[in-house]
Amino acid sequence: MATIGYAQIESDLEEEEEIPFQYTISSYGADYPVDGLVKRIDSGDIRIPPFQRSYVWKITKASRFIESLLLGLPVPGIFLSKEQETNKLLVIDGQQRLRTLQYFYNGIFEPTKREFALCGVQRQFQGKTYKSLGDDDRRLLNDSILHATVVKQDVPSEDDSSIYHIFERLNTGGELLRPQEIRASIYHGGFNDLLNQLNEDQSWRSIYGKKPSFMKDPRMRDQELILRFFAFYFNSENYQTPMKDFLNKYMGENRKFKLQSREKLSKVFIDTIELIYKCLGNRAFKPIKGLNAAIFDAVMIGVARRLEKGEIRNPDALQDKYDLLLKNNDFFSATSKGGTLSEDKVRRRIELATKAFYDLE
Repeated sequence: MATIGYAQIESDLEEEEEIPFQYTISSYGADYPVDGLVKRIDSGDIRIPPFQRSYVWKITKASRFIESLLLGLPVPGIFLSKEQETNKLLVIDGQQRLRTLQYFYNGIFEPTKREFALCGVQRQFQGKTYKSLGDDDRRLLNDSILHATVVKQDVPSEDDSSIYHIFERLNTGGELLRPQEIRASIYHGGFNDLLNQLNEDQSWRSIYGKKPSFMKDPRMRDQELILRFFAFYFNSENYQTPMKDFLNKYMGENRKFKLQSREKLSKVFIDTIELIYKCLGNRAFKPIKGLNAAIFDAVMIGVARRLEKGEIRNPDALQDKYDLLLKNNDFFSATSKGGTLSEDKVRRRIELATKAFYDLE
């Protein structure tokens, strides 16, 4: 039987899909003085996505950016998104430049934890820190302008899914970000914090299979699987491709637990994953070796729906039902061949798994 290893989990989670509709987006230009930008970043009014590897500039490149401003040379603009509820700004593109400014003003080049003294620049700026700049140079830097394009999604109004697509296309910070990394930035808040918390569950860590088991997936595919479970469990009847937008919409709408409470989400995930681990161990969702995301979706939902009726007292029976389900040709077709994210295959495998575990005692 076919299996899906870590690289194949990724392709299943990231399957290329078309954007299903057009957006109405308003945007405007804004010119910010550099010192004002740094103050806004430090206060949290401008939020830079917290990805450790996002800052990739070496100190020489960062120094030359500062030098360009000191020389009055033009620099590329940045893209920001305005959050509807808070009016705070999220950095979509430009975090290298903004982090460089923040590090220089604060005096420490964070990647090395050393003093940020300019290097590889013209003689008059060589070795200068923000504090050691001459008064005229410091004033010139403070008053330098960075142009920003600020975008806001108007239609549809219930989520910020367009910001996801803009972020996906514009982000240039080092290695391309994965969908869940972008969601964690755009939809930061209580629900995202819960995903991170549930991702620590030891039963889930053992099943997911990273070694050592306590290490989380740096690309956040483990958290995306938990999100997929919630979105399908509570809203599978409304599933439509593309998967990315289905997950964006659910995470955006439940960002502050407007759909389901923290307690309800925690209970259904923990009860389900711990029972599956108790019955199947770390072979759960792995037909041969690698974790199959489609099997994860279906089995988690099937077992969770059975738990709605009460406790399962016979773990051996669950194991037998699971093994029979994996031998089902229809289930194999819906979980292990191409197009596993299509509406038909998603609904078919959830239906088969729900039926398989429904009458467990």
